[in-house]
Amino acid sequence: MSYQHIQQAAYEANMQLPKLGLVLFTFGNVSVVDRSLNVFAIKPSGVPYGELTPEKMVIVDLDGKTVHGALRPSSDTLTHAVLYKHWTNIGSIVHTHSTYATAWAQTQRDIPVYGTTHADHTTADIPCAAPMNDEMIKGNYEYETGIQIIDCLQQKGLNYEDVEMMLVGNHAPFTWGKTPAKAVYNSAVLENIAQMAFLTEQINPQAQRLKDALVKKHFERKHGPDSYYGQS
Repeated sequence: MSYQHIQQAAYEANMQLPKLGLVLFTFGNVSVVDRSLNVFAIKPSGVPYGELTPEKMVIVDLDGKTVHGALRPSSDTLTHAVLYKHWTNIGSIVHTHSTYATAWAQTQRDIPVYGTTHADHTTADIPCAAPMNDEMIKGNYEYETGIQIIDCLQQKGLNYEDVEMMLVGNHAPFTWGKTPAKAVYNSAVLENIAQMAFLTEQINPQAQRLKDALVKKHFERKHGPDSYYGQS
């Protein structure tokens, strides 16, 4: 069985994280799934980015069990596995501890829609999942993190295909997408939105949310049925 295609894709996506300033040292990981094989490739645990190669990407099944590779997979592997099993239309997941998004996660707050950059990507506040309870922490922690993410979106009435980024309270951000490029893009966008929201509140602690008409306009001109952003 050849897994080279998803190992290469996962390697290239992981290498984008330090280039985009989204990770330090060994923080963070990207995975890429092959639905036809029911496996995904993910960064090995604790290996510096400068030492990564496509061959070092670990192949695991959708229960998080290693099926190919000599290295231990990311400690977040079970979180990725849970999301892939429940969200069948995603192809890649990114987890970082990028500075501003993680700072927002540590406040346990959603990121409000303050401006059009945010609205270009989603009409919703960026959701922040509440910290998990003690029993979940004592149990299968990484598995429960995946459940925590899924439950948060359900509780807020959001669809994972409409909102491809979120925060885990007191932890850090997760993003996803149909392709590795889109999942990494979402991670970079989330960090940028988090930074701008932080600066907005520093400049004006009473800053108002973007009004609904502008939220709708900016989202629909990129994603609506009559979108006109970019080239056809």
